[in-house]
Amino acid sequence: MKITQLRNATAVIGFGPHNILVDPMLAPKGALPPLKLLGERTRNPIVELPPVTDAILQTVTHCLVTHCQKGHFDHLDRAAKAWLRDRRIPVICTPHDEAHLRQRGLNVQPLAPHHHEPQPFLDGRIRTVNCRHGKGLVSLMMEHGVGYFIEMPGEPSLYLSGDTILTQDVLDFLARHQPDVSVVPAGGARFDLGHEIIMGIGEVLQFARATQGIVVANHLEALSHCPVQRAALQEHAQGAGLASRIVVPADGQTLTYASGDLRKPS
Repeated sequence: MKITQLRNATAVIGFGPHNILVDPMLAPKGALPPLKLLGERTRNPIVELPPVTDAILQTVTHCLVTHCQKGHFDHLDRAAKAWLRDRRIPVICTPHDEAHLRQRGLNVQPLAPHHHEPQPFLDGRIRTVNCRHGKGLVSLMMEHGVGYFIEMPGEPSLYLSGDTILTQDVLDFLARHQPDVSVVPAGGARFDLGHEIIMGIGEVLQFARATQGIVVANHLEALSHCPVQRAALQEHAQGAGLASRIVVPADGQTLTYASGDLRKPS
């Protein structure tokens, strides 16, 4: 399995001949609106895509979307829709997002209505895990979406958590399934008021303590409402004795994992 971090939540996951583009935000730096109303109103994204992007995108065979409604352009923006539409890339989503994506001319392949249970996916199987995109009043404005748990023959199991804070649903899932590799948002995103809407440093450390597998942190240093820096997360992981299992890739970096290399501690 290969995981190429592009920017924010956008990554390409490689399983043999299948290369899955996750939550694509392909706009250039500064092309999208600010996500805060007070203080300095920085436009997004705040960094460009890495130089490897064009070459990596040429390999994409499928797209996987965790959530995309209520203005969540950081997981599917206008540039990404045009790119997917032009190439007729199959876009996998929940039934909840099917009509929304079809109206935008995409080649939609929705999961079955019972998507919380395992179902066929490429050469393996997939299921969804509930997300909670914030708490309190701010959560009422959010599209909560899903995470995906992917199991492919001969590959490490992969949990893409989607945009979520650390919830009991997530902890229960980890206890039951113990994924080999998890990709989680770590930017501590928040608006002008209210709680964090995704995990920050503290919850990423808690997540890592709840799993025996590798934790790959993304959603970092790309949007104006995400204050967590890579160096700070790495420093806290080191201090917590978790540096060997919390991986913080740079944009453009590819991580490679094989099942035999992921021996979990007893």
